[in-house]
Amino acid sequence: MALEDSERMVSGSMLPDEQQDEYSLRPKRLAEFIGQQKVKDNLSISIQAARARGEVLDHVLLYGPPGLGKTTLASIIANELGVAFQATSGPVIDDKKDLAAILSNVEKFQIFFIDEIHRLNTQLEELLYPALEDFRIDYVVGQGPGARTVQLNVAPFTLVGATTRAGLLSAPLRSRFGIVHRIDFYTAEELGIIVRRSADILQVPMDREGSEEIARRSRGTPRIANRLLRRVRDYAEVKAEGRITLSVARAALEMLEVDHYGFDEVDRKLLLTIIEKYGGGPVGVNTLAASLSEEVDAIEEIYEPFLIQIGFLHRTPRGRVATPLAFQYFGLKPNSAQNALF
Repeated sequence: MALEDSERMVSGSMLPDEQQDEYSLRPKRLAEFIGQQKVKDNLSISIQAARARGEVLDHVLLYGPPGLGKTTLASIIANELGVAFQATSGPVIDDKKDLAAILSNVEKFQIFFIDEIHRLNTQLEELLYPALEDFRIDYVVGQGPGARTVQLNVAPFTLVGATTRAGLLSAPLRSRFGIVHRIDFYTAEELGIIVRRSADILQVPMDREGSEEIARRSRGTPRIANRLLRRVRDYAEVKAEGRITLSVARAALEMLEVDHYGFDEVDRKLLLTIIEKYGGGPVGVNTLAASLSEEVDAIEEIYEPFLIQIGFLHRTPRGRVATPLAFQYFGLKPNSAQNALF
């Protein structure tokens, strides 16, 4: 049975004990934010234009796999605008009264950030629509024949929504966002810069080769890079007088069972299941989930994106297919039927 995502060293999600350390490593300005150059350029133009006109910034939707910096970018937008920032999460808000209370207290031009916005329920979305378009809340007071609608004006604000599943957003909600950006996986070079910046903040002595080794195994994800850096730092302090070199980084990451692709046992089990049980595929995601004792959402949202990104897994209308790279990784050869798919 696969590990829970909260137990994985290479999980893009924030682990329970990471919040304080992660916050200290987050950049505060666009100029400090590494990678996502097109997104940064577009956001910079939008922010400067809104400030010059003295208008509220259009609502912003950021989507992409976990751990790539969506929350960080939301807070940076607030910093660049010089306005208040308030954050919450879609699963946390489950009552219209809670959302109405938050909206009625927003400050002028404030950034209101909702993580996992795709998990808002329909009633909350309907409350949001007039707030996003006309900066007012239509709130029903009372029940039955005595019920009445009360309109409350709210200060002009910017909603920044973040999601790992943009396809699950309803069309009416998605249409309210004037600025939409996808956050992509980072290159190893960009992650190397991030690792070195974090090492400087944490005051960890490190060779460039050590930072590059950590970056290569970080699955294109800054959150994983910073997590691996902290674990390699621990190893270096005990085994190598505190300095991270190439050999120290490799030894530490091998002990953590994170290989040169950034794979852990969950990735290997998923790929081997497709190859050994289903001849390399195609296999339906529901069948694959049952074989792994996993949820379909976990496979689609957590495990697959990176494997697809680096060419080890392919989605087809008929199901998931292991690519020749995946066979090669395990020292196997694809059969003729698999070769015909590529």
